[in-house]
Amino acid sequence: MPEKILKNKPLVESILEIKWTLASPAPNILIDPHYKLLLGRLYERLSSNYPEHEQLPSAMIPDEMAAHIVQHRFRYSSGDWPLVQIGPGIITINDTHKYTWDDFRSRCIDIIHKLFSAHPKPSDLKIEGLFLRYIDAVEFDYESTDIYTFLREKMKVTLELPQNLFTNNIRKLPNLFSWQSAFSCANPKGMVTVCFATGHKEAKPALLWETMVHTTGANVPPLPEGFQKWIDSAHTITDDWFFKIIEGELERRFSGE
Repeated sequence: MPEKILKNKPLVESILEIKWTLASPAPNILIDPHYKLLLGRLYERLSSNYPEHEQLPSAMIPDEMAAHIVQHRFRYSSGDWPLVQIGPGIITINDTHKYTWDDFRSRCIDIIHKLFSAHPKPSDLKIEGLFLRYIDAVEFDYESTDIYTFLREKMKVTLELPQNLFTNNIRKLPNLFSWQSAFSCANPKGMVTVCFATGHKEAKPALLWETMVHTTGANVPPLPEGFQKWIDSAHTITDDWFFKIIEGELERRFSGE
């Protein structure tokens, strides 16, 4: 099925996150014994597509405190997207305004193969989690507009609190809003999480929502050979949920109609 192209897409960020198991040489200590060598070997493989390297402040964190914290960033061009991030036990690929599914998909498949080919001892590389996340936002003045009404009328999400909670000295409109739920899925095996929250996009008040498919533990497929099927199945879910949630007025707005 061809990808729907939205002229005014609400995408804030698309993220693939891959986490792997770390060694525990002492209680409450997790380290990646191959990290330093992996970083150098991975840079050699990334430099043609992501030549701009940036060391993050988190790179100064001691190894025993840096588990699953990104420390280095590799960009397509300076200050631009897409980008790859890596730290002990974690690698991500992130995109935003340039995102298309076909491009993002090919980059994700490429990064999983580069990760395994760069690892000094691939047999020690035990992936413990795969996460495909989409963060979207729509401009929304939650200081003056009822977010519960907006969710119900524009996104078909019904949430409600008893009206008798709001007395003369309690304002009905929330200053902050956050809601999250997670559901089991069979293909790919794992969980689907959706959350809505007040926030900002480009310094303007907005309603943010995130859709994520995540597979962890024993449900992670054999990698790297099983990754392509996993990401295609995960994207089928996130894409379906996104368009069902925005169906109607929001889709017309995002399409530029």
